[in-house]
Parts: sequence; structure tokens; C-alpha cells
Amino acid sequence: MTAVAPGPALKEVDRVVIRFAGDSGDGIQLTGDRFTSEAATFGNDLATLPDFPAEIRAPQGTLPGVSSFQLHFADYDILTPGDCPDVLVAMNPAALKTNIADLPAGGILIVNTDEFTKRNLAKVGYTSNPLEDQSLACYQVHQVAMASITRAALEPTGLSKKDAERAKNMFALGLLSWMYNRETVGTERFLREKFAENPAIAEANILAFHTGWNYGETTESFAVTYLVAPAKLTAGTYRQITGNTALAYGVVAAGQCAKRPVFLGAYPITPASDVLHELAKHKNFDVTTFQAEDEIAGIGAALGASFGGALGVTATSGPGIALKSETIGLAVMTEMPLVVLDIQRGGPSTGLPTKTEQADLLQAMFGRNGEAPVPIIAPRSPADCFQSALDATRIALTYRTPVLLLSDGYIANGSEPWLIPDVEDLPDLSVEFATEPNATDGSGEFWPYLRDPQTLARPWAVPGTPGLEHRIGGLEKADRTGNISYAPDNHDKMVRLRQAKVDGIDVPDTEVDDPSGNARALVLGWGSSFGPIGAACRRVRRLGMDIAHVHLRNLNPFPRNLGEVLSRYDRVVVPEMNLGQLAMLVRAKFLVDAVSHTKVAGLPFKAEELQDVFVGLVKGLDAA
Repeated sequence: MTAVAPGPALKEVDRVVIRFAGDSGDGIQLTGDRFTSEAATFGNDLATLPDFPAEIRAPQGTLPGVSSFQLHFADYDILTPGDCPDVLVAMNPAALKTNIADLPAGGILIVNTDEFTKRNLAKVGYTSNPLEDQSLACYQVHQVAMASITRAALEPTGLSKKDAERAKNMFALGLLSWMYNRETVGTERFLREKFAENPAIAEANILAFHTGWNYGETTESFAVTYLVAPAKLTAGTYRQITGNTALAYGVVAAGQCAKRPVFLGAYPITPASDVLHELAKHKNFDVTTFQAEDEIAGIGAALGASFGGALGVTATSGPGIALKSETIGLAVMTEMPLVVLDIQRGGPSTGLPTKTEQADLLQAMFGRNGEAPVPIIAPRSPADCFQSALDATRIALTYRTPVLLLSDGYIANGSEPWLIPDVEDLPDLSVEFATEPNATDGSGEFWPYLRDPQTLARPWAVPGTPGLEHRIGGLEKADRTGNISYAPDNHDKMVRLRQAKVDGIDVPDTEVDDPSGNARALVLGWGSSFGPIGAACRRVRRLGMDIAHVHLRNLNPFPRNLGEVLSRYDRVVVPEMNLGQLAMLVRAKFLVDAVSHTKVAGLPFKAEELQDVFVGLVKGLDAA
């Protein structure tokens, strides 16, 4: 009787971090996104971190050309894409060299051996083959000839060797899907839809996918497969969503809630272009997208659309905000609603187009000539972008002002599960336009700068409304009448009115995460630092230490209770992906001796590094 070898053991784990890495032409982003979709369908909580080069096509096999995609999925609520991978899939030597330092000892390393030629090794500075010189001995290394196995499997299809080799990313996806007990049906359906116009390519990719699955099933190299159970999330219908997609959906929903057409005027720029791409798909919701010839034309068209009664929106990144600053000032002067989406990236100037940063806060606050205050909102995660877009629209329409929404590349390209809201729960953002003359002097005229006593907003009159002719523009307006005025007292009054309008915006009080109520140290964050800060605070509390966390969505105006909250704590630390911009504002506004912890590496904080900072802070207070 022939003995049957036992299959791989099944190990249940609560979380896994996987990183796919390879050349920018290896389909790494598609592979990661596809695995993410299967994790979302399975019901895991998840967070992702795509990372790709700024060059459209860097030289093949070089360090600058490495693209990666990190996915953290778990059976519980998670906040970050993970500090470091448990599994690294390296498609070539450049991917290995760029990412191996992040893989902890004992981690699983899966390597495409076909790319480890002398030429490719030399190209990235390897003097010996790391697969042979024992430099990887501390890892669980699986050497797999992905390219040649894929070519052999696809040989019956008649595809050229080059075309067949392009499917090696699907081999890798199949292998990882087998390792983590993912379903295959969703990927098969996706590939058939993606390549619907070329069924032969679709079937070839599906064959490569199954080849990777079967390799895992039949080889004796892998002794263990893993299962991450579904997470226990709030009941409802979820979908995987990226920050930019959520922003676009939020804008569409805002237009429907306001019962106004949406007009997006934009110029393509990384990492904001996806907002334009997504909104262009939704003409059926009365959305018009205009790809302008430059940033200035894009925002000018959006402001013109607002003047005409639409919801004007523009989307860009930091360099575009610099170009749009005069028109934002014009929107402040004309007091027209306008939503400005700034998807921040590393700067200054062109800077790091595909890397993340939180360095546009002071630009958003003060980056215009004269006193030109604008409200500022910052989403904390990809899913939160939807609600943030609604909030920004509410403020813009209610207070007749441009609003700056500060997302960033980490949020824009990352993804997480989004609980799809019920339409009935969306806010009513409908607008009342001026329809009758409003002058209080009995003249029967329309005064465009006669203000609402509660919001200080001026009336919004759609051009062409009989009897409501009025002038707007960039020159200072006379109070109430809107006539051009150079009077010193009037200018002083109008500047103060515009500031008071922003200061008076209704924003919710900030909430404090302080489970014990005994913390002496408070962490204050904003934007995408929410996840790493929250994860680090969880770790500190598990060590038996008390720490509080406040996260700001509204950055101008600040929540009214923020000063009182900050005063309760002996020490406030502000982690930011800049050189201390929020810390500067908090110190100036509330006279709080805030400690700034900064990072400008183009990458988000890791929970572990913040944990070390917070532990040191708490221990320092306890020792004092």
C-alpha cells in the first residue's frame, strides 16, 4: 500500500499583513487590489497601503521602479495597513532589496527566482545572489520560478512567451489565495469582466491564477495554510472603498442632497486625478466634469458654476492649490460656495507625487493674499472621506464660502470597508435662493451683501432672476449693497465680517478617547494620522498605561470645546507628517505647550514608532 502524504496544516490567525512587490510593469497594484477585494468579500476588516513610483515607467528592474501593495486583514477592527509585512512576495531583486528590511525575522518570503539573473542582481547592487549566500537564512524562504511555470502552463494557449509571462502576477495571486483559503470565483469573474473584449487573455490569466493555486496545493514546500475569520463589524452592507472613490461618492451624494447639479472643474494631478475619473462616470446624477487646460481654469470654471447655481467643486494637490489660491480668494470675496479638495502629497514644488504628507495645513489656513479665511475639514480614513465631503458641502452652501478639504495620498489610495449609508439618513442640504428684492431702505433693490443674522451668509441669487441684478468680483464690496468700495471703514468691517462668519461655523464638539479617565497625557491628531495614533494608543493601554486621544476633523474653526479639553492634560503631543503645523496653530490659539512629533519621509507613521513616543511621554510624566 502506498502511503499518502498528509496535506498542509490549517492554522487560524487573527490578522495577517501581506506585501506584494515588483517592477512597475508587473501588475502589483492589480494583484494587491484583487486580493483586497476577496478579503472584503470574505468579511475581514482591512486596510491597504499602495506604494508606487512617480515615474510613468522607470527602467525595468531598477530600485526607483519598484511598486508595492501592502494589505492588512483581520478578524477584528483594525486601524492601519500594518507596520511590517508577515509575508513578502518579491517578484525581482529590486523588489527584494527595497523591501526586505521591513520583513521581520521568521517572516515568510516568496521569491520569483526567474528574475534573479546576474544582470538583474548587478543592476540593483547585489554582488552575490541573496538566494544562495545565506543572507536570507532568518526568513522562511520559498523560491518559486513564477515566470517559467506560468509560461509553461500557458503554452497551449498560443500566447507568446512575453505575453504569457505577464500573467505571473496572477500566478502569485493564486498561490497567496490558496495559502489564505480565499475563494476563486470572484477573481475568475473579475478577470472575465476586465478582459471581456479579449476572452483569450481573460482565460489565460485565469489559467495562470489556477496554476498558482495548484502549485500551492501540490508542492510540499508549504507546510501550513492560514485562515483569518470574518470580522465582527456593525451590521449593514459594506463595500471596499478607496479615499478618492469615497470623496467622489460624497460629492455625488451632496449634489443629490442639495438638489443642485454638480460641476467639477479640475486638471489632472497625482494623487487627485481619480476623483475626476470617478465623477466622470456619474453623469446620470447630474454631474458635469470639465478637464481644464490648467489648474486656474479648473477652479475658475467651478466658481463660475457656483455663481450660476450649481455645486462647484475642484480637486487637486498641493502644487495645484498654489495656482488656485487667487481664485479661492475670489470665492472668499464674492462669498460663493465652493468645495476645494486637496489630496496632499510630499512637497515642496513637484516634490514626491506618489508619496504622502500632511504639509498643506498652513497653506490651507493662510495661503492667500489679504485676510481670506476659509473653513478646513480633514477626513481621517478612506471611508470617512464620504461623510467629510458631505460636511464640506453643508458648510459651503450654508455659509456661502469656499471650503478646503485636506485628504492625502495615504487616504486617497488606501482602502477599507465602508458601511454604505441608508439614503434616508443623508442630510438635507437643499438651498434657498434669493427670489425677491431685499433692500431695507424701501428702494426695491436687491442687496447681495445683506447678511443672515445667524450665519452671516449673504443671499445667493441665480443670474437671470428678474430684479436681482447685482455685481460681484474681486474688488472690495460695500456692506449690504455690494457696490465697489474703497472706504477704509467699510473694508475693515467686511474683513471682520468674513472672519466672523468662518469663526461662527457650527462644528461638533471634539470627543475624547480616554477610557480610564485618568490619563495625564493627550495625543492630538488630524487627518490620516488617526489610524497609527489610534493603534499606538491601544498598544500603550495594553501595557497598563493611561493615554488620551483627540482627533480633529474640523481644523478651521476648531471645535469650541478644544481649548477646555487641552487644558485638562499635563502634556499634549501632536504627531504630524509635517514639521509641526497643527502644533504651531494649537500653541498660538490656546497657549498650550504642545510637543510636536514629526515625520516627512513620504510614508505614514507606524504604530510601533508612535507607541515608543507615547510610552516615553507617559513615563516622563510619572517620573516627574
